[in-house]
Amino acid sequence: MDITLRSATDQAAAIAAGDISARELLDAVLERYERHNPTINAVTFTQLDEARERARLADERTAQGGALGPLHGVPMTIKEAWDWVGSPSTSGHPELADWRPQRNSEAIDRLLAAGAVIYGKTNLPVSMADWQTFNPVYGTTSNPWNPELIPGGSSGGAAAAVASGMAALELGSDIGASIRNPAHYCGVFGHKPTYGLVPMAGHGSPGNPTELDIGVGGPLARYAADLELGLNVVAGPSRLAAAGWRVDLPAPAAKVPHEIRAAVMLESPSVVQDSELTDQLAATVEALSNLGVQIDYDARPDIDIKRSHEVYLMLLRAATGTEYSEEAFNQQLAQAERYEAGERDYRAIAGRAVTMSHWQWAAYDREREFERLAWAAFFEDYDFLLCPTAASAAYPHDQVGERADRTITVNGGQESTMDQLFWAGWSCGVLLPGTVAPAGLTASGLPCGLQIVAGHLQDRTAIAFAALMERELGGYQVPPGYD
Repeated sequence: MDITLRSATDQAAAIAAGDISARELLDAVLERYERHNPTINAVTFTQLDEARERARLADERTAQGGALGPLHGVPMTIKEAWDWVGSPSTSGHPELADWRPQRNSEAIDRLLAAGAVIYGKTNLPVSMADWQTFNPVYGTTSNPWNPELIPGGSSGGAAAAVASGMAALELGSDIGASIRNPAHYCGVFGHKPTYGLVPMAGHGSPGNPTELDIGVGGPLARYAADLELGLNVVAGPSRLAAAGWRVDLPAPAAKVPHEIRAAVMLESPSVVQDSELTDQLAATVEALSNLGVQIDYDARPDIDIKRSHEVYLMLLRAATGTEYSEEAFNQQLAQAERYEAGERDYRAIAGRAVTMSHWQWAAYDREREFERLAWAAFFEDYDFLLCPTAASAAYPHDQVGERADRTITVNGGQESTMDQLFWAGWSCGVLLPGTVAPAGLTASGLPCGLQIVAGHLQDRTAIAFAALMERELGGYQVPPGYD
């Protein structure tokens, strides 16, 4: 297999063994970047001189018989929102195009300390607030499987770069499936960690040292093992907490398939599900059952599913609303009045969420905590809950109007794109880890992923099950024209 399509784990080992130099691997990856990026526009900014210098240092260390770390010499990219000295962090806003951070995000420092050769940044939607990836600074990113289709968002450039072989590993972020749905749409692996596991300072708003409720950072990769590798590198307490806290994630139980208990939820009353996607995910679950995995189609945590979704939307938009300008905040007051009058469309819910008092927010937070306890009780009996990541496979670009007004075709009808936030929040709203593993192709030939929701801090357990799926059922498939 082409070295650029092998795992980050294999690439680091090949460099350490002297089978290929870090500079040669970087050149091979950059050749892919030059060949494929003009079509999909996944990588939007590069620092090639810095990358070549880091590759040279990796080769020096190899010659001395050592390695820089677990990512020794591995070329990779990062989502544009992460601070990386010398690079813009615009989140798609033209007025930030000239801003440069004075220090790296802590997560980026950890990647560099592990030996990674970061050469570029990947595209994202404006304010990371869309499941499509386009903005006035960098333009539109397309799906490697079909440039007429979206790659997902907001880590859309990240997933497209990984799927096309321009990076073996990526660092994305997720507050509304922003790691998981691009992984699903592009046919790669993605992991949304337990909330708080990966430091988020230096991500998003320039110079803001605070972290958003619900939001997390995590890896995307072509192979399940690289999810754990990437997570191991970036996970850990932030700078202040590092003085006394340590991370010791539980090891996945060494179970054969017949010892695994998995609940399955392939459809929801909160969203219309595309039948092609449902059929393919059902076939994947059946294959897992044939391997011996104990499947329960009826088990659910003891919560009100529809209410849980509204609680997630309230907490989500309360969190993202903290970054609004005063003018934008005031514009939400009229929508909040509509909510108070009994209207429950997305704009009314968002307006209430952005403008509600802390006292009101705390009531939703208490509801979330009761839900988290219900999920904890559920995971005493089940290892995972398997579910979709979105309501369909990748769909055509549609940049007309505002996100809340757009629709996608599902089973021949038009459904709101906002409905898909249900699957985003099903695990995200209660701060649980969720891993997306490739689950084959739909009848239309598009990749799809199965979401593996695990218990609090059971990140390695979810990733281990993704590895089992990869081993037994097959994982990443190279998009046509990229082998």
